[in-house]
Amino acid sequence: MSEENNLIWQNFIGLLKNRISTVSINSWFKYCKIYKIDDAVEDNKSIKIVTIVTSSLYIKEALIKRYLETIEELMEAILGKHCNIEFVLEEEISTIKEKPVGTITPLQNENSDPLTIPVENTTTYQHPIESNLIEKYTFDNFIVGDSNRLAHTAAMSVAEQPGKLYNPFFIHGKSGLGKTHLMHAIGNYIKNTSAKKVLYVTSDKFISDFTTINMNKDGTYIQAFKEKYRGIDVLMIDDIQFLEKAEKTQQEFFHTFNSLYDMNKQIIISSDRSPDDLKLLEERLRTRFSWGLTVNIYPPDIELKKRIAKNKMSGHAVAGLVMDDVIEYIASNSENDVRHIEGAITRLYAYAAIMGPHKIDLEFANEALRDYLKNSVYMDSNIAKIQKAVADYYKITVEDLKSKRRTANINYPRQVAIYLCRTYTDESFPKIGLEFGNRDHSTIIHACDKIKEDLKNNNQLKDIIKEIKNNIG
Repeated sequence: MSEENNLIWQNFIGLLKNRISTVSINSWFKYCKIYKIDDAVEDNKSIKIVTIVTSSLYIKEALIKRYLETIEELMEAILGKHCNIEFVLEEEISTIKEKPVGTITPLQNENSDPLTIPVENTTTYQHPIESNLIEKYTFDNFIVGDSNRLAHTAAMSVAEQPGKLYNPFFIHGKSGLGKTHLMHAIGNYIKNTSAKKVLYVTSDKFISDFTTINMNKDGTYIQAFKEKYRGIDVLMIDDIQFLEKAEKTQQEFFHTFNSLYDMNKQIIISSDRSPDDLKLLEERLRTRFSWGLTVNIYPPDIELKKRIAKNKMSGHAVAGLVMDDVIEYIASNSENDVRHIEGAITRLYAYAAIMGPHKIDLEFANEALRDYLKNSVYMDSNIAKIQKAVADYYKITVEDLKSKRRTANINYPRQVAIYLCRTYTDESFPKIGLEFGNRDHSTIIHACDKIKEDLKNNNQLKDIIKEIKNNIG
């Protein structure tokens, strides 16, 4: 590669950093170079043909599928002409006498031979060992948001180049956030695109298998254990934190880890805590867990929970009956994990199967999930406290605020209470409406706008709002 092409590539990477994450750049572009740039004519216009050399078919296909338009756009900005992008594998130009300067060298482990990546990825292979993978967990049905984007991107990189980029790959986060889903997605991708042997186990299963060896000193058990855990290409251990109180098993896992790592086999580990926080694990294990890439999956925000809920609802026979505000209701009131969302949807559909509604609206969902969500953020919110403070000030009851009555002595206090709930809590319009007699969200919006407008010129109302706020218990 010429100095000019090298400079163009560096400029391209600089622009690319404003478009995609550093992890994605390291995964897909780090070992690519410009092989050559040719002038050409297309439709009577002068263009550039940029040929980029990649180290594997996996990367080539990923670049074409995910980033081709971005590459064309950025190259055009740099070169000042329309660009057609072509890709060539390093092995395809290896016979050329003058290979470009800076020929790609596959990423190497310091104690291993140069790594290579299989170029055929279209065949589904049969595996002689039981992988323990759950087929339904794939990358296609993993819902991505800001809280898990890094983990998802890195997991895809691991799946496409096992043992090459991030080894070990350590995922941590609270229960129910998608760690296990990502592990199975990696395993299923590798299993279906290569001949590699994949094994997924929980740490409890690893402990159980090792305990069996200690109980049976027969060499047959020892050999079977080694074949199972060291004769594979990808080992995934879920919930590694449960090894903390199993000292002898930790020692065995240390040797298993070393054996696989030295052979460039991919190791994937999940935990509810980061490696540094696993204080009861041997330090040498914690150190090794940090050799590769450690990523954290954070609790989903409300928007991601809504997308997850909507995805989980799809495909069911009555999915078309579900109103949008039901999705927001479930997302807002579920705990910060996917399992609780799934549980709410399962209960909702079970209730629908019994009741046979014509539509699943907010009132129906509230009835179906009242017991399930009773300990949720929704039921523990400050709405009830605000309602009581407003009712006490205006000398009415909370039941009045929730009633259908629209007399002035009730309707205006109700609007004040709704305004305070929207302003001083994180609750959504549908959730607030539900707590005020199952009112439509448009009614809640109107109440908020009404009080907001009155506050601009009504000093007495400002004092009332201030007093009520001070009285909220």
